[in-house]
Amino acid sequence: MLFKNATIYTMEQDPFVGDFKIDKGIFTEIGTNLSASEGEDVQDLNGLYVFPGLVESHCHLGMEETAIRFEGDDVNEITDPITPNMRGIDGCNPMDETIHEALKGGVTTVAAGPGSANVLGGTFFAYKTVGNCIDEMNIQNPLAMKAAFGENPKRCYQGKKIDTRMQISALLRETLEKTKEYLAKKEAGKDVAYDQKLEAMIPVIKKELPLKCHAHRADDILTAIRIAKEENIKITLDHVTDARCILPQIKESGFPCICGPALTHKSKFELANMSFETPNELYKAGILFSIITDSPVIPQQYLSLSAALAAKAGLPEYEAIKAITINPAKILGLDNRVGSIKVGKDADFVICTKNILDTQNEIQSVYVDGKKAA
Repeated sequence: MLFKNATIYTMEQDPFVGDFKIDKGIFTEIGTNLSASEGEDVQDLNGLYVFPGLVESHCHLGMEETAIRFEGDDVNEITDPITPNMRGIDGCNPMDETIHEALKGGVTTVAAGPGSANVLGGTFFAYKTVGNCIDEMNIQNPLAMKAAFGENPKRCYQGKKIDTRMQISALLRETLEKTKEYLAKKEAGKDVAYDQKLEAMIPVIKKELPLKCHAHRADDILTAIRIAKEENIKITLDHVTDARCILPQIKESGFPCICGPALTHKSKFELANMSFETPNELYKAGILFSIITDSPVIPQQYLSLSAALAAKAGLPEYEAIKAITINPAKILGLDNRVGSIKVGKDADFVICTKNILDTQNEIQSVYVDGKKAA
């Protein structure tokens, strides 16, 4: 197919009025004055805008179903603070209506996984928001290992296994060190009993998977950085509500930030400094960041609205769009497939009547892997 005369935000170059081709689910040509091949379907998008499919870098989409309580809530396994053997893909219902709502909102790729009740909660995975079989929708599993600092593990295990932030850190360190010992014995050919939890952690200590660190408060963010340096592992800093307090330390760490959600009530103490101004501060500090909904905290279809409110609070418009397209793709290690309109990448794109950050914008259609999906 050939699409002509759109204002195209490729996120690889400045926006321009031009054309693009797709074939077999990928972008094959991008430019101006492209000619149609014989028999090629041509669509004139004159006056319309095209953006890459939006990317959410931290959510629980499909894991907490809509209009249902316990029966459809598969986000947190609150029976043990150390559950790295949980797999988010096993708790995701692809037929929940929230996923189709996300698609209609232009969100085509999400990173979903367990919540923040546990110190180690299990693996995140990435999937496209089209289909009825999560195995077919999946594009990378596992993607990251969930870890959590601060109030949530303290609250969930208060008076049982965790009362302080010290214990959260101790449990995490203990698991990482046990994993190193377990792997060393295996590699040395020693007879070692199979341990499902430690097996799940091996990719973390090998730096094949990052720890996806839930951390709102400044001290928790710094603890995550401290442990990452001690243990020589990769992490992402997720939520970073207090990031503005410690921008030099975050910048020096080199770890990317996954920022938000901010379109919500300050429901607990560690959200006291929540603000849409934080993304702009991260941008000015030169820190790679993305903006999130943390769906269902904010419904997934409002990812572009969250970016628009960050732009209203000072983040340059183009950077706000990057924060929901190419930036999250880079942070997740999926930028070889999604996040921008580029030859060879998956043909995921959104056709709009206005800029995607404009609240008056209407999404006319959404394509995933070159097929019209919404």
